[in-house]
Amino acid sequence: MSVDQTVFLDRREAGRQLAAALERFRGPDTVVLGVPRGGVVVAAEVARELEAPLDVVLARKIGAPHQPELAIGAVVMAREPIRILDPQAVRYLDVPCDYIEAESERQLVEIRRRLEHYREGRPGADLRGRTVIVVDDGIATGYTMRAAVAGLREPGPARVVVAVPVAPPSTCADLREVADDVVCLRTPEPFLAVGAWYEDFDQTSDEEVVSLLRRTGQ
Repeated sequence: MSVDQTVFLDRREAGRQLAAALERFRGPDTVVLGVPRGGVVVAAEVARELEAPLDVVLARKIGAPHQPELAIGAVVMAREPIRILDPQAVRYLDVPCDYIEAESERQLVEIRRRLEHYREGRPGADLRGRTVIVVDDGIATGYTMRAAVAGLREPGPARVVVAVPVAPPSTCADLREVADDVVCLRTPEPFLAVGAWYEDFDQTSDEEVVSLLRRTGQ
């Protein structure tokens, strides 16, 4: 394997490596947000190493009709829901507007459910004036992360940093247009899929997310 094709043992090892690359952001005003589910495992290691509080940010992919794994955009909760679409995909697949509206609302319902479950009644982290590090276990198209960053701008953080172990170089470049900084440990090309760069990429459960937030949370 070339240097850019290094495989991470698991999400925890990826988180420790990512934390080392984020050392310059250590400070009392830093908060780490994980993207559930797998991103929270990575984020917990970053938060622990940087001695920062941990919370979650939920943006949800809008999947194509009959192809739910194919992203045509993403939606995130804010004062008003924010939706980001891939116009080329929407046109090419001829996706109806009523489908987009219905699927967006369905994902918003799931976001509300998960936030209530994960936080167990705790308020979300105060982000105003802080350095917010948004962590996932990897990024493919980047639409979910773009939506997350857009939603995080609303509370007025000092800066938003996107941090991931692995992503395509083109996606990292696109995210630099919306985030204040992007830290990505590996940018392989061809990219394949996020799970291809981990030896252990088992699914993360809701219960594990809740446990990590209890132990490492704000």
